[in-house]
Amino acid sequence: MTKQLDTTPKQDGFRMPAEHEPQAGIWMAWPERTDNWRYGGKPAQATFVAVATAIAKTTPVTMVVSAHQFENARTMLPSNIQLLEMSTDDSWMRDIGPSYVVNDNGERRGVDWHFNAWGGLLDGLYFPWDKDDAVARKVCETLGDNSYRAPIVLEGGSIHVDGEGTLYTTEECLLHPSRNPDLTREQIEAVLKEHLAIEKVIWIPQGLFNDETNGHVDNLIHVVRPGEIALTWCDDENDPQYPISRKALDVLETETDAKGRHIKVHKLPMPGPLFITEDEAGGIDASDGMERVAGERLAGSYANYLISNEHIIYPLLDKDHDDEVADLLATIYPGYQVSGVNAREILLGGGNIHCITQQIPQV
Repeated sequence: MTKQLDTTPKQDGFRMPAEHEPQAGIWMAWPERTDNWRYGGKPAQATFVAVATAIAKTTPVTMVVSAHQFENARTMLPSNIQLLEMSTDDSWMRDIGPSYVVNDNGERRGVDWHFNAWGGLLDGLYFPWDKDDAVARKVCETLGDNSYRAPIVLEGGSIHVDGEGTLYTTEECLLHPSRNPDLTREQIEAVLKEHLAIEKVIWIPQGLFNDETNGHVDNLIHVVRPGEIALTWCDDENDPQYPISRKALDVLETETDAKGRHIKVHKLPMPGPLFITEDEAGGIDASDGMERVAGERLAGSYANYLISNEHIIYPLLDKDHDDEVADLLATIYPGYQVSGVNAREILLGGGNIHCITQQIPQV
């Protein structure tokens, strides 16, 4: 019988492992929201199938789906991908799923954050979001894992950890008035330390330009391994991303991590800039919260990849840079398999491969 605990992971001796540590599975959620995914979600569904198929080469995948879409998803997905009926409001498993913590005795538990659709009634992307907010607990119950209901609003894509005490985030997101306006930076840090057993938070000023999540860190950087970061880089002085990447580099190169290491930064080229086309905008239902109009700048980033059991699944976004990024990732991750998936459809919905996946650690 699983339960929601009233202690904290730190009190109980649990810590959040890094993404490069061994994984038992990856969870995803099926896209069908017609005011976010064009043409009834059909192009996005095909892309989610491609992502799930690539991940399943090294890690078991579970896809959650509404009752309404179950038969369609089962028909489209390979038989080795587990399909599970579960209600959601959209399909960003990174942000709605649990952040898992583990201990030294081979146990794991989930951390269930409050979710408010990236901004609640202030600037959230949709309402209601109650189904999404219930997903993390449902995942934990399905897997037979106890969970903690954390006392703050937080999305999984707004944090990266190195597994050795360091957490990376952005001021733009975690200090945004639409998340936890009554809490100071110090109070938010205290909650993160208590619920993920980290020792140090490295605050990057801003996330990627025009990112509708209020600047999720996972769209700007990725933790390669402790003391090493991959950062989205822009060389065009006239691009609004140019100063954002430089400020991030400045922070990363002047800070030390929880273990006192100086941080090595690998620069990933920025794709594009990429914009929504007339055709792409034409297939999306009107919405109050989400900007899906022709000419809107897309928050494209190669940093939004997934690490799963010595396998990198990264987004193909720009023919001018896709191969260069594959070579860079192969150099940064020696011995890892590198798979590219054409991910523009995910980008059109507001995120990428990291955003639609959530890892379950192996214990």
